[in-house]
Amino acid sequence: MPVAALHDWTLTPEEAIALQKRLAGDIERQDRIDPVRLIAGVDIGFEEGGEVTRAAVVVLSWPTLAPMEQVVHCEPTRMPYVPGLLSFREIPAALGAFALLTTRPELVMVDGQGIAHPRRLGVASHLGLWLDLPTIGVAKSRLCGAHGEVPEAKGEWTTLRHRGEIIGAVLRSRLAVKPLYISLGHRISLATSLDWVVRCLGRTKLPEPTRLADRLASRRDEKSR
Repeated sequence: MPVAALHDWTLTPEEAIALQKRLAGDIERQDRIDPVRLIAGVDIGFEEGGEVTRAAVVVLSWPTLAPMEQVVHCEPTRMPYVPGLLSFREIPAALGAFALLTTRPELVMVDGQGIAHPRRLGVASHLGLWLDLPTIGVAKSRLCGAHGEVPEAKGEWTTLRHRGEIIGAVLRSRLAVKPLYISLGHRISLATSLDWVVRCLGRTKLPEPTRLADRLASRRDEKSR
């Protein structure tokens, strides 16, 4: 799956912050989605004390959610951990994984934040710009913003707000479990992002695309490519 270069990765933290602020203006917050036949789930982790980044991508068919393709790519981590700049650590390996795919999904769900980020450019938004694909952030924890109580029933949600702006939805994806933080990444609205996540929920807390990517990313016996 070919990807056009968006910017260089050799940046200081100060340069990365300035780039985030500039790229945030390029995020499309309305729906621009081709008919969905394939959905990708992305999860990114670290090995060897953070020295190696491990990216897993799983592609599922829609509407069956049957796995069609999966890849894992590992490479040296390019930037040390800096709060708010996680995408600069994670995305290079994610792009390496997408380069291995033989299929091109129409929608991508990322384990991480979309615009629910202090500078409105979390990993899902940043990756969406690189791929030029609709992306959704599906995070297990809150990075910024505040929200009220989320009703206990599956599928209930409340808005996540930051600096007077709605930046996401806090979704109860399963009865009596901690909620997920859903935010649009790129080329998709919040309402459509939330709708897709709910449609992809199975019997566990995570939607199937990121659940399978998370499982693949945690399998250390999986041969990297």
